[in-house]
Amino acid sequence: MSILNINGSDHTVDVDPGTPVLWALRDALDMTGTKFGCGAALCGACTVHLDGQAIRSCVTPISAVQGKKITTIEAITDGSDPVGAAVHAAWVKHDVAQCGYCQSGQIMSATAFLKSRPKGSQPTVDEIDAAMAGNICRCGTYTRIRAAIADAAQTLA
Repeated sequence: MSILNINGSDHTVDVDPGTPVLWALRDALDMTGTKFGCGAALCGACTVHLDGQAIRSCVTPISAVQGKKITTIEAITDGSDPVGAAVHAAWVKHDVAQCGYCQSGQIMSATAFLKSRPKGSQPTVDEIDAAMAGNICRCGTYTRIRAAIADAAQTLA
């Protein structure tokens, strides 16, 4: 048994300590917003925040997150997080999603990136690209992703 702090609430899961966070979220807790993509931390579809940092939940075991705070896409897009709300609104405004599969991971990485920056600073294209390098969009909406992140940063300024 493990106790995980997810989106501000404690959840008890009965899984092996080596189980990846992704499967505890999806299978044990029925939180399906976080997606399985590659299983090797290469695509970013499984991105969640661990104490505010973007991590790949498909390779992070439950044993590594004890006593830490996990934030999932469900909390970022529920309207209570101002940065998440700005990113979500920009995603809609710029019509970023095509198939949508990678979007929760993209939004989680974008939100962690913008939260890590000084308030009011506008990121460059190179900074956005560097922050999002671990997220793959098979539909190729990278131009819209960049525009949405820049727009969200401007909204937050």
